[in-house]
Amino acid sequence: MPPYLQGLGIGLAYVAPIGMQNLFVINSALTQPRHRALVTALIVICFDISLALACFFGIGALLQQFPWLQLVLLLVGGLIVIWIGIGLLRDKPTMDREVDVSIPLPKLAAKAFVVTWCNPQALIDGTMLFGGFHAGNPGAVSTQLILGSSTASFVWFLGITVLISFFSARFNDKILRVINIVCGLVILFYGAKLLVQFFHLVV
Repeated sequence: MPPYLQGLGIGLAYVAPIGMQNLFVINSALTQPRHRALVTALIVICFDISLALACFFGIGALLQQFPWLQLVLLLVGGLIVIWIGIGLLRDKPTMDREVDVSIPLPKLAAKAFVVTWCNPQALIDGTMLFGGFHAGNPGAVSTQLILGSSTASFVWFLGITVLISFFSARFNDKILRVINIVCGLVILFYGAKLLVQFFHLVV
């Protein structure tokens, strides 16, 4: 299989599992007008690709050189993830299209940055995956792999945004509330898991 298609397949397997980025994009597609949801998806894609490139070019080396950095990522990231989960539990989304649900682009970009770059598991997993691309393949092949993976980010996030936004009319406020509660509980569990990893490494 050509390296580009391998990268595409690996990239889809990397971004497809439900995680903080997916939950952020899904909630946006459910509660915001389609054009705004697409802007959100594009911003997430930019941060996702920038993270992949950073992992590709050397975050792994920093984590290996400075073990304390992984501890910082787990502690701070775990607290941030829990904060996001609590926010979802407290949030009361609405399908009222007359309500202005858009937020300023800087605030939107900040949230997208948090769910991408402040997610320690994404940093560690991305380092293992994309760092492996760089270390285990010659230049041209690894470049095609990372390009394929970047394409996967576009295909996945834009795809779920368009798909969910088309069917958002089938959702109501109660369903959105249930989705938020489930997502919030999943993220709280995830954040607690990160903190447990931190304490295990410290102790």
